[in-house]
Amino acid sequence: MNRGSDDQREGPRVPLVLRVRFPDQARMTEVTENLSRGGIFVQTDRPFTVGESVGLALSFPGLLDPVEVVGTVAWVRPVSPEAPGGVGIRVLQAEDRQRLGDILSAPGQTRASDRTAAPADGYRVLIVEDNPHIIEMYSYVLKKLASGELAGRVPLEVHFSPDGHHALQALRSSRFSLVMTDLYMPVMDGFALIERIRAEEALKSIPVVAISAGGPEARERAMQLGVDIYLRKPVRFQEVLETVKQLLHIP
Repeated sequence: MNRGSDDQREGPRVPLVLRVRFPDQARMTEVTENLSRGGIFVQTDRPFTVGESVGLALSFPGLLDPVEVVGTVAWVRPVSPEAPGGVGIRVLQAEDRQRLGDILSAPGQTRASDRTAAPADGYRVLIVEDNPHIIEMYSYVLKKLASGELAGRVPLEVHFSPDGHHALQALRSSRFSLVMTDLYMPVMDGFALIERIRAEEALKSIPVVAISAGGPEARERAMQLGVDIYLRKPVRFQEVLETVKQLLHIP
C-alpha cells in the first residue's frame, strides 16, 4: 500500500458516503469512505497509479446534486479481508477544495432544514440478510443510533428477513422507511427483491441500500435495478451509520 502524503490533507477527514462516478466510466458507480477539504477516499476495484490525475463527480440521492472535482492519486489501498480496496485522492485546486468544503458543511444543514418530522410510529428499517453475524453488526449500529448513544435519540425499529421472499411479504404488510439488503440469498435473491420493490407503486419510493461482497458486475446490476447506494463487504460501522442517516435525513 502506498499512502503517499495522505496525512497532509487539508482539514479533518469526515466519514461520509457519497456516490462517485468517474467521467471515463460513466456507468460505474463507486462510493466515498471519507472526505476532507483537501481530499477524498473512494472505495473502488479500479486500478490507479500514485500521481495520476483523476476527475470525479460526487452525489447522493435526494441530498446532493453531482459536484465535479479533479484531484491527484495520493495513495492506493489494496483489497483485504478487513476492508475493500480504494484510492486516496488529493484535491489541490482552490475552487475544488471549496466545493468539498461546501459538501462538508451542507449535509447536516440540508438534513436539518429539509427533513420532515419523524413518522408518528418512527422509522422502520428492514434488513434482508441470511448471515447471523452480519445481522448482528447491522443491528448493533442501528440500535446505537436509536438509543441516542451516537446522536439525539431516534425513533427507529429494526426488522429482519432471511431472504427476498420474506422481505417482500413484510414490505407489503407494513410501512418501512429503508431497506438494507444482501444480494446473494436463497429463495429470492437481492436482485429480484430490488426489481420487485421498484416495480410496485406502493414500494418504489422506499430507499434501498445493497451491501454485498459482489464485484463490479453485481454493483452495476444492482444500480441499474434502482438501488440507491451500494456498499461493499466488509462494510464498516461508520459507513452503515452514515448511509442510514443520510437516506432517512437524520441530522
